[in-house]
Amino acid sequence: MTDKQSDGIYHDVASPFCGIASDDLVVEVHGNTVTVKENGDPVTRHGFETPLTDLSPRIKGKEVSLDEAVSHIAGLLKNSKQPLIGGMGTDLNGARAAMALADISRATIDSQFSDAAFRNILVLQDSGYMTTTLTEVRNRVDVLLVVGTDIESSFPRFFERVIWPKESMFDQDVESREIIYLGKKPSGDASTSPGGRKAEVIECDDADLPEVISVLRALSNERQIQAETVGGIAVSKLNEIAEKLHTADYGVIAWSGTQLNHDHAEVTIQNICEMIKEINESVRCNGLPLGGKEGDTTVNAVSSWQSGYPMRTSFSRNMPDYDPYMNRGQRMLDEGEVDVLLWVSSFNTEGTPPKTDATTIVLGRSGMTFEQEPEVFIPVGVPGIDHIGRTFRCDSVVSVPLKKLRDSGLPSTYDVLTAVEQAL
Repeated sequence: MTDKQSDGIYHDVASPFCGIASDDLVVEVHGNTVTVKENGDPVTRHGFETPLTDLSPRIKGKEVSLDEAVSHIAGLLKNSKQPLIGGMGTDLNGARAAMALADISRATIDSQFSDAAFRNILVLQDSGYMTTTLTEVRNRVDVLLVVGTDIESSFPRFFERVIWPKESMFDQDVESREIIYLGKKPSGDASTSPGGRKAEVIECDDADLPEVISVLRALSNERQIQAETVGGIAVSKLNEIAEKLHTADYGVIAWSGTQLNHDHAEVTIQNICEMIKEINESVRCNGLPLGGKEGDTTVNAVSSWQSGYPMRTSFSRNMPDYDPYMNRGQRMLDEGEVDVLLWVSSFNTEGTPPKTDATTIVLGRSGMTFEQEPEVFIPVGVPGIDHIGRTFRCDSVVSVPLKKLRDSGLPSTYDVLTAVEQAL
């Protein structure tokens, strides 16, 4: 790949729009129009094919130069008593620049995906967990238990890429793999094996999942349960699941923090993770938290290695000050604590900032529309389309390189935030 792009067909393109970061896309570029020709799905096609519209920065709706917009942002941050950097839909370099700017401007930093991400992070911090990778699942899993999650609605190619590959490292017969849904039923047929074997679906309401998982963990530990049903599920059926996990060669329990959206879902996730540890006393079993779309996993990784903490970290005292409750961006906005909101969302035109009385700056994808025009709007390039970049998969172990596909002339989030930092 050269810096100057030309029209044509690009192979082995990675998607930054889905947490499993499919890297086998075939994409056609014609001018500023991008079309996914092969291996696309609803998530990746929408991400790549969103039309390019805005090309110029705006201040109060009036087109200005990039230098003018950067200077105006720097002035707002200099005079701010409590800035918040939110959204954080960006790649690795964009996240690094946002952290540097938060440090120098004494801002608090949080992601638009934090409510879901912290359902996992709080468990990791409190008691730890044992998790696997997409590659391990692809090559080893024989029993997959999916808890409270419709995987294919958010990860359309998960089963194709991970569960039903044409070959695995150890010549495992993938047709023998057993898929069990506990809670939500799948929205499509992706979990059906190539040979037509359907997943087992055991439904219950989201509100019943905490009790269902608690009973499943108790059964896994050979505890006696007097009740015959829980959440509408026969206890005998849950006991069958426990037995399958204990007799599997490589069991995996998967969930999505976004879809486990009931009150105190982190406690349910903690119960899952503690059960996994207990099962590992006799057989192999691992967890697979699914997420990571649009830079979600990436920004928490960058924040952790640069500050020692994930998102929801404040630099107001000239040091990293982490508080997952007080530094929740939406809480701060609701309580009127923020006077300047700098919102970053470079992947998705729908990732607009929340309603707020705070002066709002948006570094967003071209084509965003707003109920109320922000003080400053800078259309920025999309990582993996308008500039090269890197993003982490949901399993946090692979940093996927993203290609530049077109010459839109749009600056990267890194370029803009670095220019603001230098102006300060």
